[in-house]
Amino acid sequence: MDHNSQELLRDLIEPLYRGKFWMQLTGVMLILSGILTALSIVGLVVAWIPIWAGWVLMQAAGAAGRVFESGDARDMKFALGKLKTYFTIFGVLILIYLAIAVGGMLFGAVGMMGMMGGHM
Repeated sequence: MDHNSQELLRDLIEPLYRGKFWMQLTGVMLILSGILTALSIVGLVVAWIPIWAGWVLMQAAGAAGRVFESGDARDMKFALGKLKTYFTIFGVLILIYLAIAVGGMLFGAVGMMGMMGGHM
């Protein structure tokens, strides 16, 4: 890879490189959150999700640092792929949480109507 390509990759990855600390901190906190979640019986079912998301974010941060220092296009693709995975995990989780919330509200509304209908 020529010098100009390496400089371009460094310029492109610089915002992620500057946020590397925060990506690593968030990754560690997600992993710790998953470990604490796993301490409960119900938490064992979902504890792997924040651990996985934290691990993926840590990998993205490490790859961003390697790209900034070496200008390697493969590391750039790896870092961006890991960020895609991270945001996909949380996008799916948000959709699931919203579906559960809407379902809970509908269940509550139907229950309230049933209670009110019996007393009118």
